[in-house]
Amino acid sequence: MQRRTIRTALGSTLAGALTLSALAVAAPAGAKPPSQDLDTPTFTNVTVHDPSVVTSGDDIWVFGSHGASAHTTDLLNWTQNTVDLSQDRQNQLFEDIYEELKETFDWAQSDTLWASDVIELPNGTFAMYYNACKGDSPRSALGLAIAKTVDGPYKDQGILLKSGMWGQESENEGEVYDALKHPNAVDPDAFFDANGKLWMVYGSYSGGIFIVEMDAETGLPIEGQGYGKHLLGGNHSRIEAPVIQYNADTGYYYMYTSFGGLDSTGGYNMRVARSKSPDGPYLDANGVDMATVKSDPTLPLFDDASIEPFGVKLMGSYLFTRELGDERASAGSTSTESSELGVGYVSPGHNSWYEDPQTGQDFLIFHSRFPGLGENHEVRAQQIFYNKDDWPVISPMRYAGETAGKVFRADVEGTWQMVDMGTSINRSVITSQDIILETNGKISGAVTGKWKLTSQHDAELIIDGTSYEGVFTPIWDPQFEEWSTGFSVLSDEGRALLGRQVEVLGAKEAVNAVADAIDLGNTTQVTGNLTLPVTGTSGTTITWASSDPAAVRTDGSVTRPAVGEPSATATLTATITNGSYSVTRTFSLTVLPRTAGVLGAQWSFEGDLAEATGTQAEGAPTGTRLDQAGAPARFVTDGVKGQALSLDGKSGVKLPDGLISSDTYSVGMWLRPEELTSYTSAFFGAATTESWVSIVPRGHDGVGGNAMVWSGTTWYDAGSGVNLPIGDWSHFMLVVDKGTIEVYVNGALGFSGSGFPDVFTGATSQFGIGVNWWDAPFQGSVDELTVWDSALSPQDVAALAAR
Repeated sequence: MQRRTIRTALGSTLAGALTLSALAVAAPAGAKPPSQDLDTPTFTNVTVHDPSVVTSGDDIWVFGSHGASAHTTDLLNWTQNTVDLSQDRQNQLFEDIYEELKETFDWAQSDTLWASDVIELPNGTFAMYYNACKGDSPRSALGLAIAKTVDGPYKDQGILLKSGMWGQESENEGEVYDALKHPNAVDPDAFFDANGKLWMVYGSYSGGIFIVEMDAETGLPIEGQGYGKHLLGGNHSRIEAPVIQYNADTGYYYMYTSFGGLDSTGGYNMRVARSKSPDGPYLDANGVDMATVKSDPTLPLFDDASIEPFGVKLMGSYLFTRELGDERASAGSTSTESSELGVGYVSPGHNSWYEDPQTGQDFLIFHSRFPGLGENHEVRAQQIFYNKDDWPVISPMRYAGETAGKVFRADVEGTWQMVDMGTSINRSVITSQDIILETNGKISGAVTGKWKLTSQHDAELIIDGTSYEGVFTPIWDPQFEEWSTGFSVLSDEGRALLGRQVEVLGAKEAVNAVADAIDLGNTTQVTGNLTLPVTGTSGTTITWASSDPAAVRTDGSVTRPAVGEPSATATLTATITNGSYSVTRTFSLTVLPRTAGVLGAQWSFEGDLAEATGTQAEGAPTGTRLDQAGAPARFVTDGVKGQALSLDGKSGVKLPDGLISSDTYSVGMWLRPEELTSYTSAFFGAATTESWVSIVPRGHDGVGGNAMVWSGTTWYDAGSGVNLPIGDWSHFMLVVDKGTIEVYVNGALGFSGSGFPDVFTGATSQFGIGVNWWDAPFQGSVDELTVWDSALSPQDVAALAAR
């Protein structure tokens, strides 16, 4: 079979803060099932970043970055084949991947692959277009490997294209490589056009997206094209991951790309443009030639403002919110996209597509991260429909075996949550609005207008005078674990709206549901601020009263008694109201006093790595990773007190295992950065590669690049609100007390929160200074590291921060 089935002679006919402006009428509580009789689906999930689709027999395969691959027969239950080169160094797709692709890895100065693409050639062999990139520059190599079967082993055929050759001639003869206009040779997608000609589209950031003609017999580019023809992007615009789909029914080639950055705060989103020819020009819904869409070179690098108005944005980070008292997925649910926050995706992108040869259904297949789960990602398949103007619209929920079929007015009338995708490269989720599709054809709630159900399932929404066309379709809602109805529509200007139907509880039912759902955790040993909800399902409100505001205030803030004083007790009373119905619920609290500071370990770095209290072993120098040995440590004489540890960005220090072994501790240190790089650890402790705590001098974009505490167990982000200065000393302090966390910079509280994970209890964890297992080491000086077996008071922290 061909790589993706298409209806041509080639085959038989055949993707910050989470808030909701609640309306009294429309918070979700569940939804009535659609008229169709549909089976309850089951799902098995896999992780393949940047999935690219190819079929082999009845199996649908995806290949992606880092040598990952998986397969399925139904798009619901997947089987992982390979995972990651860091975990599977020999990778069964090749007999010896590092030997066979040595030239590629050497050129790219990398030890991993980026987004690979596999296609079946007419001779029955499978062609893998692999690529590797240095990462901090477009120095990349894109090559070809061939296999007799889809799962390999693949045999290298050599490098096809290179990029990033600074000051040297590029693949375009006579032109010196220029990253503003020449491509980064990664993210390939090979496809057959309507006439059976093979093409490859590729590119990421840098000079943009390019396309080259290929020889279908050999899988090689036709000679003399250089980098090929430019289709989209340039000047380092954040556009990548092109894939082209031909649809014989509409006669269009659809080019999907991902705008923004791929991580959870990068704003990744999937956009589409279309053309009547495989090599363009590709236009968006407003008729803009996408070849003209690129960043402004006079603006800062990776300028998004210049590109985000263009292309039809189909899906970015979004959330159908969940209110207190709403139903939730069961404890045994395998759904990742449903959480306490609601249902949605974070940075969905780098999609491929698949057409079912039996049903003709089209699917968008992509990876996504999820609300509240940080960088964890999985493969998702979502059904593609086409509106009356032949633009694709995407189902609001993952595919669960449904077809659009016949939808009735009774399936549609009622209360909905609606997400407006807009045009921005949104770094935080877009949250849903509450609307009602009334029986008289009007729309009320957060927006007003009219709606229609035409034909079997065609949808038209007219909002503020703008018409949106698309479909109503059955959806499996993972929050309520039941079938419901959704819609996906697009305006003439290319603005996408997604919706899911929900139900509203009556006043008494809503109040009782909220009262049952309020959970303040363990109130017998309160050590930090509480989160007190003030709204609930179906327009319910909650007000709070405290019997002792000196201990616990109505905003949830807690004042602990001083060291040596008795515990404080208080009662919080919640009044839960909806309309004329109201109930109260009381919570008895015991607020524990502060504990005296207990010093567990101290490193002063007075010319050595000795631990000052004598209770711990001395530190050991490392290389660029926590588990690598390194050269002897270096010291400088101008520390905060005496000498200080000097780290050169290529080394660190391993501290004794088991340094922290409970859920109550404090870590303080003086830092003088010479350079700040994202994700770098100044202090790192880990029970496993998935469960760790890191003090990060430069946090990710989600905390504005400020210094932060980061935990990989639940991807907990604790931003300090402070940008550490380069070349000056700053004191950083982390205080953890049974799930509460406080972060101080120079003695000032920058973050306070609850729900911090217990990483170290019951584990013999590993610890380090300046290094972890993955990221660039810290470059700068470190002094007076103190580790405490207790939660220090603000007064204790202020004393440590005083110079």
